[in-house]
Amino acid sequence: MIVTMVSMPDGVTTRISVAEARQRLATDPFLLLGVELPEEDGPAGGAEESGPADEPPARRLGLDTEELAWFGRRDQSARAEFLGDIAGFVVPVARHGRVAHVHALASERFLVIAHRGPAVLTADVIAHLRREKPHDAVATLFLLLQEALATFRRAAVRELLQVEELEDAMFEERRPEQIYRLSQLRRSAALLHHSLLPYLQVVEEMVTRRMMSRDFPVERQRLAQEFQRAARLVLADIESLQDAARRTFASYGSLVAGEQNGVINRLTIVSVVFLPLSFLTGFFGMNFAFLTGELESKDVFWLLAVGLQVVVLLVAFYVLHRTRVWRRLRDGDQETGPEDE
Repeated sequence: MIVTMVSMPDGVTTRISVAEARQRLATDPFLLLGVELPEEDGPAGGAEESGPADEPPARRLGLDTEELAWFGRRDQSARAEFLGDIAGFVVPVARHGRVAHVHALASERFLVIAHRGPAVLTADVIAHLRREKPHDAVATLFLLLQEALATFRRAAVRELLQVEELEDAMFEERRPEQIYRLSQLRRSAALLHHSLLPYLQVVEEMVTRRMMSRDFPVERQRLAQEFQRAARLVLADIESLQDAARRTFASYGSLVAGEQNGVINRLTIVSVVFLPLSFLTGFFGMNFAFLTGELESKDVFWLLAVGLQVVVLLVAFYVLHRTRVWRRLRDGDQETGPEDE
């Protein structure tokens, strides 16, 4: 377990031992700690000065309570709850096409952020700390929550632009790989929505209960309201992404159906033209005595075999042209062309 202390207000990071972190958590009036846990469970650096490596991170930091046993554990679902003087959070963060989870413990004096592997959110939070210089741990907590929402907003906007570009390219030239890429974007939108919505629900419940309390400070009410507004906007962005993905799927299906209709219309025209010819060919291929014994001269052959078929074709085209059938076939074929695109 690697512990990093962030000094305020300059935002300078310093790596400290677990023992020093435990001491500072008990005495400092304003402390921000970043805890990097190993990606794989097992012995970690610093275990020799802080107890067994398999000991829960909260206990190693001196926060010895059974209610914090979830802190730092893998595969924790979204969480937002008050545990006495400490608020605990499991915050989803969207990065590089996947959703990771950051664990946070906040009180009036400290904020502890834990993550597994390389920093997922800490660097962005530190950059905001240097600019905004929050005055206490609670304000820093809301800054962390806002930055987590920002990762979802950036992911949703980036993928929304990709969906729109894909839809434009689809109308210019439809290709099979477009539907595969569109499926990936649709799954990504579902992942963002399914990861963010439960988290927002539990945070909304906790924040609402705190805002109803008479001793909840006005400044913190403002921070909570800003978070709620930002959450609604991010959720709306993700829902817009889902709607755009569904619309693009429908557009792709319409293009495929239009192309199929064009093929069917062309086949229908060919069938209409050759149907009378097929009838004449079948009729004169019958072995009646009159057909085999009387129609023997070349003039009769050219008259019946060729002339009659030409006449039938001309009559067929004239009938198609004078009725709505030809126009309907022609217009249906044009609808699948450039005008539809």
